[in-house]
Amino acid sequence: MPPKPCCTPGREPSADLLTLVRRPQAPPAADPAAARAVRDLVDVAGGRFLMGTEDPDGFPADGEGPVREEVVGAFRIAPTTVTNAQFASFVKATGHVTEAESFGFSFVFAGFLSGELTSASPAVAGTPWWRAVSGADWRRPEGPGSSFAARQSHPVVHVSWHDALAYCAWSGTRLPTEPEWEFAARGGLEQKRYPWGDQLRPDGRYMCNIWNGDFPAHNTRADGYAGTAPAKSFRPNGYGLYNAVGNVWEWSADRFSASGGPERTMRGGSHMCHDSYCNRYRVAARTRNTPDSSAGNIGFRVAADPD
Repeated sequence: MPPKPCCTPGREPSADLLTLVRRPQAPPAADPAAARAVRDLVDVAGGRFLMGTEDPDGFPADGEGPVREEVVGAFRIAPTTVTNAQFASFVKATGHVTEAESFGFSFVFAGFLSGELTSASPAVAGTPWWRAVSGADWRRPEGPGSSFAARQSHPVVHVSWHDALAYCAWSGTRLPTEPEWEFAARGGLEQKRYPWGDQLRPDGRYMCNIWNGDFPAHNTRADGYAGTAPAKSFRPNGYGLYNAVGNVWEWSADRFSASGGPERTMRGGSHMCHDSYCNRYRVAARTRNTPDSSAGNIGFRVAADPD
């Protein structure tokens, strides 16, 4: 197993804590908010493509390579990650309690916290810019005193893989498999580093929301954002997907390791990626976390089988 990456911290919960998480029942079929989640998906015809990379700047230990041919059937996928507004509709309809809420804490970037809250929140070993903040969850992304109210169109964060599955059950969707995710994120381009090509900033144009400046001390916000950006920021790729890289990590349906284990794969990188330590905002990049983990840079995008 490769060493744990620094992209997102995780937790190892006890069985007792797991029993606290409430799973919602499927909603009435007439729930209009759930129906919209399916109606807004885009159709992807599928086909053969070259998955993975052998990019010298990649992370072979993450299983990015070798490059191999994959065949993906037709499927549907959301043009954006699930937003705070969409997740709020789900919670209102089902009463779902996220795992961050049940555990009583989630992981937040220290640069977003007050000095007092930083001091009161334990640092993650090896990555002290991550803090375990009591009271941080999807409603309060930076912990007590914060709110998602002004970020309705931003991706929901602090959601675990289990929370994502609960949303899928309500909306009649599912998480994309890794091949589906990568096929869609490439937008019809073959073996390009990013969803738009090989240059990070073609003609000096910012194409995604990642860290700019000196990580983790100073973010210049040159792309316009310090934290998450609205889910429809920047130009969509050839299949109409927004922010397939950068902004927030996206849970996939698949396990990280073919040999098993509990960890699930996340794709796409986040607003905290910087090439000084983690250039996982490439379409072939991948990382992992335990299915009960959550952080301020983890969200998800839904998919479905064709009609």
